[in-house]
Amino acid sequence: MPSWSNKDKRQFEHVKESELERGRSEERAEEIAARTVNKQRRREGRTPQKTTRGTGNPHTLLEEWTVEQLRNLAAERKISGRSKMRKQELVEAIRDAR
Repeated sequence: MPSWSNKDKRQFEHVKESELERGRSEERAEEIAARTVNKQRRREGRTPQKTTRGTGNPHTLLEEWTVEQLRNLAAERKISGRSKMRKQELVEAIRDAR
């Protein structure tokens, strides 16, 4: 747990227990609880970023992703020149890198 306050830890345990009661696996319950706590921390301004740096839903077309999501995915795939690419160029580079 990254520098969470006692309140954050209590919230994590509460959400985790709630998810376990709903029939979630231990691993999934912990993931949901951690995401919930981190989302609250972002809302309160207790993290450097105000939004997550996700790479989008893998089940949607790349054209539907935001430029930020495409750049994050391009960074994961180590595509050079991504910061200067336009959206369509990013989509094509990602497809070529598969």
